[in-house]
Amino acid sequence: MRILFAGTPEPAAVTLQYLLEDSPHEVVAVLTQPDAKRGRGRTLHPSAVAEVAEAAGVPVHKWPSLKASAEDADEVRAALRGYAADGVTAVAVVAYGQILPADVLDVFDEGWVNLHFSLLPRWRGAAPVQAAIAAGDEVTGATTFRIVPELDAGPVLGEVEEAIGLEDTADDLLTRLTYAGRELLADTLTGLETGQVTGTEQPAEGMTYAAKITSADARVDWTRPAAEIQRVTRAHTPAPGAWTTLAGDRYKLGLLLPVDDYDGLAAGEVVAGKSRVLVGTGDGILQITRIQPPGKKMMAAADWARGQGDLFAGEVRFDKTDTEGEN
Repeated sequence: MRILFAGTPEPAAVTLQYLLEDSPHEVVAVLTQPDAKRGRGRTLHPSAVAEVAEAAGVPVHKWPSLKASAEDADEVRAALRGYAADGVTAVAVVAYGQILPADVLDVFDEGWVNLHFSLLPRWRGAAPVQAAIAAGDEVTGATTFRIVPELDAGPVLGEVEEAIGLEDTADDLLTRLTYAGRELLADTLTGLETGQVTGTEQPAEGMTYAAKITSADARVDWTRPAAEIQRVTRAHTPAPGAWTTLAGDRYKLGLLLPVDDYDGLAAGEVVAGKSRVLVGTGDGILQITRIQPPGKKMMAAADWARGQGDLFAGEVRFDKTDTEGEN
């Protein structure tokens, strides 16, 4: 199948590389977000998808918007119609980051086929991986579906399941879903080409929404149950990073693990032993495996505690209500 590919960040780049090198499909051109400022120098850099496409010699379009009101709207639509006339029958979409207006969705015979990292209709929206972990889902997955005007609501074309482990961070889970999803997307395109894939409408029941993550979402409330806190830290690792405050200073937290051989700590209270650092929650104890103090790198929590001098001679308690640094 002759296709366009639309995507921007690293998971999309991994999928594009697979389609270019390991699938029978021909990527005629790529759509991605315009170059963005990154790094200390705030210089412009192409997206991860643009880098893969340019290395492969595939034409790249960096249109700022596909909206009908955009300055180059006529040019965009003429280009899309031109690709359709040249035998392109579908657009494969992975985290493109653009709103697709209704008038471009029917340009191609097989439409715009999106790879989404959840089992739809559960966790439609911007942050499905984080939402699945935070909610305590035991299983999630990846879904391919045909894009319609309503958000993530189009007919399902294929899916693959993935178990969520106790120590899985958002990064761990997204990596596995990316590699499973790239094959699913390629197989979906093949099925559309052969007529073996036709699509199934999503059920009305079971729909949930995963909103865009903010830094405030990643702040730990130590009065909450231990299992919930443990999930929240994993859901927001590596970005924006789970965090708390100690005497008003902001600390990022790594993996927290459940502890069943210690009790008696109040919510937010911290104790340090020779080899581990423990913190109380609303209903139990968690071990802090790694912590990032202000202005320093992430480190083993036990190493951090050993370097705190007299801090642990008295009561140490993470702040429960201080909101400094949430923005």
